[in-house]
Amino acid sequence: MKVPTLAVILGLGALASAEVFLHESFSDGEGWKDRWTPSASRADLGNFEVSAGKWAADASKQVGLRTTEDYRFYAASRPFDKPFNNKDKDFVVQFNVKNEQKIGCGGSYVKIFSDKFDAANFSGDSEYNVMFGPDICGSKAMVHAILQYKGKNYDLKKQVSAPTDVYTHAYTFVIKPDQTYEVLVDGDVKASGNIVEDWDVLPPKMIKDPEASKPADWVDEAEIDDPEDVKPADWDAIPEFIADPDATKPEDWDDEMDGDWEPPSINNPEYKGPWTPRRIANPAYKGEWVHPEIENPDFKMDDSIYNYQFNNIGFDLWQVESGTVFSDILVTDSVDEAKAARDVTLALAKEEPAAKEAYDEKNKPVEADTPVADEAAPAANDAPADIDLDEELDEPAAKEQVKEEAPKEEPKEAAKEKPVKDEL
Repeated sequence: MKVPTLAVILGLGALASAEVFLHESFSDGEGWKDRWTPSASRADLGNFEVSAGKWAADASKQVGLRTTEDYRFYAASRPFDKPFNNKDKDFVVQFNVKNEQKIGCGGSYVKIFSDKFDAANFSGDSEYNVMFGPDICGSKAMVHAILQYKGKNYDLKKQVSAPTDVYTHAYTFVIKPDQTYEVLVDGDVKASGNIVEDWDVLPPKMIKDPEASKPADWVDEAEIDDPEDVKPADWDAIPEFIADPDATKPEDWDDEMDGDWEPPSINNPEYKGPWTPRRIANPAYKGEWVHPEIENPDFKMDDSIYNYQFNNIGFDLWQVESGTVFSDILVTDSVDEAKAARDVTLALAKEEPAAKEAYDEKNKPVEADTPVADEAAPAANDAPADIDLDEELDEPAAKEQVKEEAPKEEPKEAAKEKPVKDEL
């Protein structure tokens, strides 16, 4: 009998103690409408539907909330399964995005709110605690990680690129009690560090000393003119332009009529330009002056920046091209719980290229076959027609005679002519 190792026991214990505060799988059909509240902040918001999209590796496992209308704002939200205060706990939010429409411009992020959130009036002005997820428009494809601190929003200073293909990707944001964080895309860490350093939530620890200034005698010129260098006596005797030695006086030049002929000027190849003394190292150079810094008296460390009260989650989006599918939304205090869910997502995502290929093949436009024209053949029941060749030969002449005998039309009256522009 195999005895479980300590690592396995600890791992099982971590999963057992993990709490899930929200897990939205959209797996109950239209039941999502009982949990999600569409915003009433404006009348022209786009509609969501539950769907796995036009194609999926496993439609039953990849169903999600899908945008359905182009050029629309979207706003809908739902409460957590249970409130989450992440004091002394990891905060992990994770969800999947499939932009199967090859989105050109639109957001695909979530916003997470406190208990002061008003779902009915949810809009872009609603205060949130965290905003996280991809945002694509034109050549810009980035992953936002925005934190609210004392009523102001701060975006992550590091750049995280968002995938721009049509397949499902998992986005994970982890914030720890020691105020470190990780941003993962498909399980790969794309950014990590400390909140204080990577968000400008606090003023800088150090500032330039306002009492310090560069000394008046500070020499910061690295080079100077050589005082011993002297301009040659004949330097200015060399002209910039000279007469073209290859030019000749035109044969038809008339000195009395055209004046004295002078050859055109050309650049003098021996001209060296204005004289400047050579440069030498400045013996008095002290280097670049660096403004001394002091501790910022306005800086006060806050060890609770990471700590939020979470109660609601929602989508507040603008999309030019609809068709984005949001699936498997998870908020937990366990990175292991998130990894377990993500592993399922990524395993299915590997099968999506084949699923899309099958969908494209099935829906490929059918090329119509060009029908081959059959030679005209008389029907079996048709009797052969009696044709008088003499009448057929005389018919064109008769038509020509009628044409010549037809009376010519009289020209229309001048009054009925189209009026000229000045008469209108």
